[in-house]
Amino acid sequence: MTPVDKAHGPRTRRSTFGPALLAAAVALGLAAGCTGSRGSPPDKPGADRSPASSSSADSSPAPHPPPPGPVLAVKIDNAPDARPPTGLDAADVVYAEQVEGGLSRLMALYATKLPPAVGPVRSARESDLELLGQFTRPVLAFSGAQGKLLPLIDRAPLTAVTPEESSGAFHRGTDRPAPHNLFLRPRALVPSPPGAAALTTGFRYGAAPPGGTSEKARSVRFPAARFTFTWSPGRARWLVAMDGRASVTTGGRRVAAATVVVQYVTVRGSRFHDFLGNTTPYTQTVGSGRATVLRDGRAFDARWDRPAATDGTRFTTTDGAAMTFAPGQVWVVFAAAGGAAGDGSR
Repeated sequence: MTPVDKAHGPRTRRSTFGPALLAAAVALGLAAGCTGSRGSPPDKPGADRSPASSSSADSSPAPHPPPPGPVLAVKIDNAPDARPPTGLDAADVVYAEQVEGGLSRLMALYATKLPPAVGPVRSARESDLELLGQFTRPVLAFSGAQGKLLPLIDRAPLTAVTPEESSGAFHRGTDRPAPHNLFLRPRALVPSPPGAAALTTGFRYGAAPPGGTSEKARSVRFPAARFTFTWSPGRARWLVAMDGRASVTTGGRRVAAATVVVQYVTVRGSRFHDFLGNTTPYTQTVGSGRATVLRDGRAFDARWDRPAATDGTRFTTTDGAAMTFAPGQVWVVFAAAGGAAGDGSR
């Protein structure tokens, strides 16, 4: 059955490969790995050794570690009728972006662990292609896309998977109506977690930098959505709430982040529209600007910089030092630039 997205009408993706080619594409990603250099294959161990040196175990260089496989990115529905989410607490990174009508949608990245199911899965946007450019051949799971966007997805350097290409990786739930009931079985696409090395986001982790100000809670408002992050000293995490209600997964786990980034970006109209004629927002993640980083119960003023789509994002403190994140799940909320009044952040 073709998935339907009410915001855009029928969303299908013309299949360019079947299940066998999908498996080959994922295998290619596993072989290619996910490195920061993108496109430079690792040297083969011992490729430059002479016959004499290769005969001596003492002079043999240490073998290269196997390259990481592709990171898994899943587009997750975040409309009120789609909640609670499934598998969101297992993500390494969660991106929150604005979509039509001022609502929000999430992209969850999985590298260190794979939950049994993730969802509800929903449609892709043009902004996703730019955001995912920092990874090497990521696997993007989504329900479909607007027809005019499909050629861009087909040309993007990623493995795009919808129920049309891999029906066995998706299933429909029975606890809520379509289109909010499509779920992914991650291991059907990525057999094992690729590991933290696949997260070429540019994020740096470590002890908190000096400074910052004490922060109990921070809210970020989209035109028709609101995220609130409340510091829990007992859990050492920022508890996530959406539209004023605590975010709890279908498994009963409270969604909580170790680090929250409010990244101020340009949000402009894209070339695409929904079935009502509303312009689809485009969230521009290449460039530079300001950010607020929440960690350890404190808020830090920061700058972000991403020169090109193939680069990760570098965050720095006001004095130019690297801004470090607390180990654990990271949330990045893309807020419209233009000051606190423009995005309602407080």
